[in-house]
Parts: sequence; structure tokens; C-alpha cells
Amino acid sequence: MKITKFVHSCLLVEMPAPVNRTVLFDPGTMSEEALNVGKLEFLDDIVITHSHADHTSVKLLRKIVDKFPDVRITSTAEVVELLAAEGIMAGTEVPDGMEFFESPHADVGPVFPQPQEIGVHYLDRLTVPGDSHTFKESKAILALPVQAPWGSMLDAVRLALELKPQHVLPVHDWHWSDDARAASYAQLDKAFSGQGITFHKLETGQPIVIDL
Repeated sequence: MKITKFVHSCLLVEMPAPVNRTVLFDPGTMSEEALNVGKLEFLDDIVITHSHADHTSVKLLRKIVDKFPDVRITSTAEVVELLAAEGIMAGTEVPDGMEFFESPHADVGPVFPQPQEIGVHYLDRLTVPGDSHTFKESKAILALPVQAPWGSMLDAVRLALELKPQHVLPVHDWHWSDDARAASYAQLDKAFSGQGITFHKLETGQPIVIDL
């Protein structure tokens, strides 16, 4: 499984043969400049956990759909309605190889609207929970939101230690400066070291490969 982060919570997940499948998770506004759609060779699915702009960029989705008109977009009913108003087709039916699970968005009222949210297990390997620290399950690889107005890095660490994935991918960290991110990644790596959890210090546009 090759995984590339494009700022914040946007992950491109590529599976080689015999799976031959490429999925993009949560292409939001923070990723508009980082993700060069022209360089994407394949794209089968886009999965969007919820409607907040940092996970759902209509501008970026238009570019993607222009290049990949047959791409399947899957999300909540709320996102499907939002995209339909923009002329972009999406659906709520769970694609093959995916499992949706309960992962309610953390409480963000009264500052932000409270969205519908889905958590996603992909190919029984990767868990993408959206913006939550209250979900109850994880596959071997966890995309863990590590920083947010609605949660803390300590909450994230405690949850991962409870769920015990084999690998942690830090997401939802656009709010950190580069220096703060580097320092926080070092702290996260130390927290997971010796706990049977490998922490991956993801850099935008630099893929990692995890074999399971």
C-alpha cells in the first residue's frame, strides 16, 4: 500500500497488482495547491468523510472530475447534496472493499456547523475516521487526526494507544507551522515508540509504502 499525503487530511492510497486500485481521501481546500491533478495517472474512487471545507474542496473536485469523469465519489448524504448543487455526482453506497463505521464528528458548535460524518475502513488495512477522537475501532493502519480546534494531540495519542494500530499516519495538522509540526512529530514518535506502533512522519507529496 503506497500512501501519499497532500496537506492536512488528504491521502492518496495506491494499491499495486493484483488489486490495481487508487483512492483519494478527503481532498479539501488546504490541498488545492499541493495536489497536482495533472500528475495523477489513475483514480478509481474519492471518499469524503464530511462536508467541512478542509475535507471537501469543490474547486479541487472539479479539476479531478474533469480529468477522471468516471471516478466514483462516495460520502454522506449531506456531501452528496452539496456536490449535486455544484453539478458533481456522488453517492452514499459503500463501495466494494470498504466498510463504513460509526465515527461522529467531534462537537464543533457554536463555531462551525455540525456535519454528518463517516469513518471508513479500506481493504481491511487502513482506517480513515474523519474528525473524531471517539471512534472505537482501527485496522492496522490508522490515519489519526493529531491536531484540531476540537481536539488535542494528547487525546489522539491516548486513543491510538487504546486502539493499538500497527501504523499511525498523522493527519489534520495544517494548523501547525513547519517547526511546530516537526517538533510534534518527534514527540508523537517518542510516545508510540516501544508500544508496537510505527509512527510515520509524513511529508507532503512524499509517498511511503506499508506492506502488510
